[in-house]
Amino acid sequence: MTPIKIAGATVNQTPLDWKGNLNRIIQAIEEAKRQEVEVLCLPELAITGYGSEDLFLSYWYPKKALAQLESLLPHCQHITVAVGLPIRIKEKVYNAVAVIENGVVKGFVAKQFLAIDGVHYEFRWFTPWPANEVTQIDFLGKQVPFGDLTFHHKGMHYGFEICEDAWRGKMRPGYRLQDRKVDLIFNPSASHFAMGKSQLRKELLEESSGIFDCYYCYANLLGNEAGRMIFDGEIMLAKSGELLFRNQLLSFEDVQVKSFYLEPKVQEIAPIQSKNEEFAAASSLALYDYMRKSKSKGFVLSLSGGADSSTIAVLVAEMVNRGVKELGLEKFCQKAGLDYSNNSETDLVGKILTTAYQGTKNSSLDTFESAAYLAKSLGATFYHWEIDEEVKSYTSKIEKAIGRKLTWEHDDITLQNIQARSRAPIIWMLANLNNALLLATSNRSEGDVGYATMDGDTSGSISPIAAVDKYFVLQWLQWAEKELGREGLSKVNSLQPTAELRPLERTQTDEKDLMPYSIIVEIEKNAIRDRRSPMDVYQILIEEIDIEPVVLKSYIKKFFQLWSRNQWKRERLAPSFHLDEFNVDPKTWYRFPILSGGFTEELELLDQL
Repeated sequence: MTPIKIAGATVNQTPLDWKGNLNRIIQAIEEAKRQEVEVLCLPELAITGYGSEDLFLSYWYPKKALAQLESLLPHCQHITVAVGLPIRIKEKVYNAVAVIENGVVKGFVAKQFLAIDGVHYEFRWFTPWPANEVTQIDFLGKQVPFGDLTFHHKGMHYGFEICEDAWRGKMRPGYRLQDRKVDLIFNPSASHFAMGKSQLRKELLEESSGIFDCYYCYANLLGNEAGRMIFDGEIMLAKSGELLFRNQLLSFEDVQVKSFYLEPKVQEIAPIQSKNEEFAAASSLALYDYMRKSKSKGFVLSLSGGADSSTIAVLVAEMVNRGVKELGLEKFCQKAGLDYSNNSETDLVGKILTTAYQGTKNSSLDTFESAAYLAKSLGATFYHWEIDEEVKSYTSKIEKAIGRKLTWEHDDITLQNIQARSRAPIIWMLANLNNALLLATSNRSEGDVGYATMDGDTSGSISPIAAVDKYFVLQWLQWAEKELGREGLSKVNSLQPTAELRPLERTQTDEKDLMPYSIIVEIEKNAIRDRRSPMDVYQILIEEIDIEPVVLKSYIKKFFQLWSRNQWKRERLAPSFHLDEFNVDPKTWYRFPILSGGFTEELELLDQL
């Protein structure tokens, strides 16, 4: 008997882009037919996009999704297609998969477990479907089964676990599918990207196919769909504990169809990338999608010569490099709405990325040379100017109003912040002139402790590295210089991180102002990711880190105090990409009261040790 050929497809969708979303699904179906696929699985909520947020609560939105499903039917002749969409039944909305066979909807499978951790808030929009229950709903005047269903194709029995369903241990639907003796489980997913997550998915597939002794096929969404979450477009097949197929992730293509025969032999397995490579690939794709979906023509960046802004500059250059390499120059530009005539890759970087070094009397020659050298090496447009005149104007006005001179001894924070804020208006002008997105440069460590000037270095349309810590950024820059061949980072990597807002003779450094970045990482993992108390954090870290107890206490106390008083800043930071296992974005991962007691009693207990 000839093995059955199935496929997983990934599509780069956008909420409310009805025509585009439908066309990409049709492209996937047509490509699957060309590959002689018999059963095709598309991702979770592929018709609408996963990131539709409160649109799912609208009466008209699921109704429109059903109309889109109807439009797909003529394209599903001589193939079976599974595609995700929201379904409203009276007052409840369900996350479902429609199974179309030869142009006819055979049934809808509903998701049984909803994701509610981290970046996910599915219970706000959807209702979980009870196990083993089946009902009927009206579709095009006919009653169609809806609920906990399985299907058959040429003697093959198959069912579904929809994304989160597979992560629920002994409660997962897979065990009931095993009892029904299915041969294949499909997992249509909208699983957000995070560095290192692919390894966990691989282990899940191997374990699932082994436990249930069946084929297990996984298909994930692709791209920066709606602004924050990135989907990596992973497609995998496993059988009885062995991975048989895995594609290369984070493609710039809008549609990928990966087909494979249901036979227990390895067909193709792309390697799992390191976290450094994942960061570069995910950020590049996220920036490209954000630029083109926002109808912007490029990016503007205040390039200080330091680690954060330099990281972002390299990521934009990598966006061009990777996108052009995969799509070709013409297609890359056409997708982004850019003119591609008479351009080389380097020319394109200069058109897409405009940078500016905005110096003051407190800026050093080292950082200027670092910024200029990097911009030249990347091919970015580079401007430079001084803002001392603007700083002096603001300072003299306030001095006149309050009747005294400002001094570094008494007005340190005020004098630091006015420099950062004075840079914002002119760099915004450049962004407006270019119809470009202004890139904010804050990292997660700064977000933790509020080490950023509101309306200064936090200004921007998007903050690409706000979800990764400074310790990671610093080591990534060293890696990028060597492994990505970004020699322009050599000067950046020779400098110690500093805001350069105090007079040079005061030798300001970021770690002197705060604490070592390696310590911040360890504290935030325990305090924010694992949600532990100050006392718990201390008791864990005193065993793990070679540090004096009194110093560790001071760092923990400083972290929690700064964290508490700076929630208002985190509420106002520009949107960021979710790249790591956790972030501090209050809209998508960690909610914290703007006003609080600031861990006063908890920190007093720490002092009593």
